Amino acid sequence: MSVLLSVKSLTKHFGALIVTDGVDLDVNAGEVHALIGPNGAGKSTLLAQVAGEIRPESGAICFDGTDITRLRPHQRARLHIGRTYQINSSFRSFSVRQNVMLAIIAAGKVRPWALFDRDRALAADADEILEEVGLAAMGDMSAVALPHGGLRQLEIALAIAAKARILLLDEPLAGIAAGEASAMIELLHRLRSRCALLLVEHDMDAVFALADRVTVLSEGRVIARGTPAEVADDENVRLVYLGGAA
Repeated sequence: MSVLLSVKSLTKHFGALIVTDGVDLDVNAGEVHALIGPNGAGKSTLLAQVAGEIRPESGAICFDGTDITRLRPHQRARLHIGRTYQINSSFRSFSVRQNVMLAIIAAGKVRPWALFDRDRALAADADEILEEVGLAAMGDMSAVALPHGGLRQLEIALAIAAKARILLLDEPLAGIAAGEASAMIELLHRLRSRCALLLVEHDMDAVFALADRVTVLSEGRVIARGTPAEVADDENVRLVYLGGAA
């Protein structure tokens, strides 16, 4: 597999607190790569640095061979680095389908006024994405009416519409009902055919079901990396993260 995302010696401080300390990380094309670690380990801060929301003090981030360390989030988005966010409150009154149509328009594939022209091809493209994420029956529903799990599905639909080559996910299963979790895991598993995934997740069952490789952080440093099985057998991981040797 070719390396799509490469993080080298990434370091970030908040005052005296070191939140990422010389982190190295590679994500291959088509790979699901999980970041795990105890609370405060630096996982979400690392993800935010990859997204361009937080600028590191030192180190480098390369995407598909291009140095993106100093690029702003919208510039990274143009390179098809996707990030799931809560749906902007301004668009929650729009239908689920209209939200996806807007994301397709933002990706520059159609003319901006197509949404209001009831462009059939655009709507068909949106419906195809909604079918993929399990929201086909909810296209006409207002986004604000979706349950929490449905909103997470819509966030992923927007990233698909934007043609993401890598998708950054921060706890995609957080707040999702137990009955919806298996569907979300299956959706994330299917996404690997479209893009690489770099995800932060505390649900170890989900991590072990999804990830090709796992990187473990503790106090801002990488303490282990490898396949899920290799990480589970790592003594440092058992002591620092999983609560001691079994």
